[in-house]
Amino acid sequence: MSETNKDFKPTDWHSDEMNARIKRRYRKEKTFKAFGLGAVVVAALFLVMLIGKIASDGFFGFFQTSIELDIPFEQSVLGNPREMSPEAFQEQVKRANMLRLIDAAMKEHFPEITNRRERRDLIRMVSTGARGQLRDMILANPTLVGTTKRVSLLASDDIDQLHKGKIDKNEPEANRKVKDKELGWYNKLEEEGRVTLHFHSTFLTHGDSRDPEMAGIWGATVGSALTLVVTLLIAFPIGVLAAIYLEEFAPKNRLTDLIEININNLAAVPSIVFGLLGLAVFLGVMHLPRSAPLVGGLTLALMTLPTIIIASRASIKAVPPSIRDAARGLGASPMQVVFHHVVPLAMPGILTGTIIGMAQALGETAPLLMIGMVAFIVDIPGSVTDAATALPVQIFLWADSPERAFVEKTSAAILVLLTFLIAMNGLAIWLRQKFERHW
Repeated sequence: MSETNKDFKPTDWHSDEMNARIKRRYRKEKTFKAFGLGAVVVAALFLVMLIGKIASDGFFGFFQTSIELDIPFEQSVLGNPREMSPEAFQEQVKRANMLRLIDAAMKEHFPEITNRRERRDLIRMVSTGARGQLRDMILANPTLVGTTKRVSLLASDDIDQLHKGKIDKNEPEANRKVKDKELGWYNKLEEEGRVTLHFHSTFLTHGDSRDPEMAGIWGATVGSALTLVVTLLIAFPIGVLAAIYLEEFAPKNRLTDLIEININNLAAVPSIVFGLLGLAVFLGVMHLPRSAPLVGGLTLALMTLPTIIIASRASIKAVPPSIRDAARGLGASPMQVVFHHVVPLAMPGILTGTIIGMAQALGETAPLLMIGMVAFIVDIPGSVTDAATALPVQIFLWADSPERAFVEKTSAAILVLLTFLIAMNGLAIWLRQKFERHW
């Protein structure tokens, strides 16, 4: 028997020393699991707090306070539609001073207020957008002229915040934006049931405004949609074709290795760098229209390309070589092998990567700020060359506004943006699960 075999001693798995080692190992495993679970719980708590804060503030962003007033549609202000042509009446209504109608309604409801300054403060309880409301009502129904009708007009942002409980009535007057006299007028209107809170469709159907109660996200939503269309039309075909070439046709040499390294590096480049590139090339050299979805889409396409290429290459590589061999054995050309067999099988992964890249582009702000899409745009863009802003940029602008009412508008816009992002990521997961094949 060799010396080694003489010195060998079998392990006693039931000895005290071995039991102590096993207990220490189990104790370390439990500690590690506890730290992991604690990290997950802490992350989940922070996520719940964040989403809860945004949801609690954003909920009221979808609602707006209105004040009901008995508006006298006086002929002296609006003209007589029976004695005027429709075109002349429309011009008269467009030029008419709607504040006179609101002032007349306030004078009828608060006859005790005769001071001119207090009358102006009383009118300011109603939003400046109320004039547009009245103008649209009259143009849609000229028979209102000469009658008195109770109309629900948008309240100003301060009255809106007061009604929603964002302004404390019990604070000293010096600390409140709503003064005591305005608070008294508000209490009178509320006691009479003339102050109501309703769903504010304008937030979803109108463009931006300097007044929080009139601001909407439709212009930014259309701008984001046009920008993403341009991004998709450019990034998807170029990214997929580049992935097909690199994975199926490109020779393996230093040049292709350099290209692959650069693609992987570009995927980690900060997005603001792509904004600087878009500013220099698309605006500085090509002189494309500033603050347009066309430029935004081109810039985001550059940023999205690496993500699409990497995801597409991974999907193409996952297709088994036997598929290619079988197609070639049946006489298919290399082009037919790729486009008739490989790409269709890899398409679920390609679409998943594309959707994730587009979702990332939807939430980007920095590149769009660099190319000027931070401008204040009221009109709804009609094409990719019109001036526009995007939803993340709109959120950025509102977050920087001093008015307290823009806080809830910002949170409501974030909820809309999160809804789009969750929907796009959910679509990517659904496509992957529905069309994914296990080899």
